[in-house]
Amino acid sequence: MTQNIPSRKAALLVTACIMLVVATLLSIGLGSVRLSLAETIEAILGHGDAASQTILWDIRIPRIFLTLLIGANLAASGALLQAVMQNPLADPGLTGVSSGAAVTVLFIMLVVPDYSYLVPLAAIIGGGVAAGMVYSMAWKKQGGLTPVRIILSGVAVNAAFGGAIGLLSILYSDKLPGALQWMNGSLSGKGMGDVIVLLPYSLVGWIAALLSIRQANILRLGEQVAHNLGQNLHRLRLSLSIIAVYLAAVSVSTVGLVGFIGLVVPHMARMLVGSDYRLSLPFSLVLGSLVLLVADTFGRTAFAPLEIPAGIVMAIVGGPYFLYLMRKGGM
Repeated sequence: MTQNIPSRKAALLVTACIMLVVATLLSIGLGSVRLSLAETIEAILGHGDAASQTILWDIRIPRIFLTLLIGANLAASGALLQAVMQNPLADPGLTGVSSGAAVTVLFIMLVVPDYSYLVPLAAIIGGGVAAGMVYSMAWKKQGGLTPVRIILSGVAVNAAFGGAIGLLSILYSDKLPGALQWMNGSLSGKGMGDVIVLLPYSLVGWIAALLSIRQANILRLGEQVAHNLGQNLHRLRLSLSIIAVYLAAVSVSTVGLVGFIGLVVPHMARMLVGSDYRLSLPFSLVLGSLVLLVADTFGRTAFAPLEIPAGIVMAIVGGPYFLYLMRKGGM
């Protein structure tokens, strides 16, 4: 764990960052009004015409910034949960965190919309309650927490909260159209206000995640090594889970349910740069932003003027791709 990071893997991280910058610039120029890369840069620098600058700064740039934040949050959340459970199938959706946050957000949107300003806090509480249920159900006096029991408990809790989402959808079906895009993980209509709200939450989560790299690496080495190092496994798993729940919950509160980012991206990061969290976690942050940016850009341009929510694009592409990875023997 003290060895130096190979320069080739560090170069991959730098390359991913460059690709993210280029993809961001290209995405800004795509839409009903298309701009070349040069025109996009000119508009960003304030040298373009007024119409272009309005489109960019009022519509596209806030949405793209939000996409980058959400992608990084979900990827980091998935990476930490996979470390906790020592299972590449773990992600915020499987463990009930996303559905728990979704229930509280949907309740506010449908039942008490006047309290919409409480959505971020409600999402964190909902995700925390779901995680608390998972861990309390998984805990045993003999043996404490084990990854298998956490995953099985997560499936049960996820099913229960999924039922609650369905019940709310039926009881308040007259108000459902307004929440439908949110349920499908859409970034449409998001503005700079959403970015300003989410950014401080995300920064706190990223800092906490990066500070937990050593703990994640200890879990990666196995239970016996952790015991030999004098580490409390249950405390490590709990602390990493809290960070993961937090990142997933604040993301769900903003754009709804976006699947497969937290599942596929950390696995792709491990394939490219290895399992050492000193590199795979930062790589997951960058790659998560890139993957969700590509998905959202495709969704809003491929069938224009119709727009496909990013959550649906990720479900369509992420599922088969994940099966492909399994067939290739990556798991």
